[in-house]
Amino acid sequence: MKKLLLVEDNEMNRDMLSRRLERRGYQVVIAVDGEQGITAAKEHRPDLILMDMSLPVLDGWESTRRLKQEPDTQAIPVLALTAHAMAGERDKALAAGCSDYDTKPVDFVRLLGKIESLLPA
Repeated sequence: MKKLLLVEDNEMNRDMLSRRLERRGYQVVIAVDGEQGITAAKEHRPDLILMDMSLPVLDGWESTRRLKQEPDTQAIPVLALTAHAMAGERDKALAAGCSDYDTKPVDFVRLLGKIESLLPA
């Protein structure tokens, strides 16, 4: 079973996404801010991280940069999730080290396709 780390501060988004992903057969670990996300990534070694970009304590851009600097976590793909759909946001996420980018509200079918394309075989 593939393990996903969902770093999301919005409770409704967390609940909806985690339930739908678990129904698809994924094990989901939850973190509610960027610092917790880094700690959870080191502890649980997920196959993929879904990273909200607008997080308390430490935002998703900085959390991703830190994860990509650590030998233990740098190979984990990070999929940015953000309500910021403005031009340049995708480039900003990729520059921080994210492997891909998706916007909120989440189109679950599109998100699943991106998750599956990023997961190691």
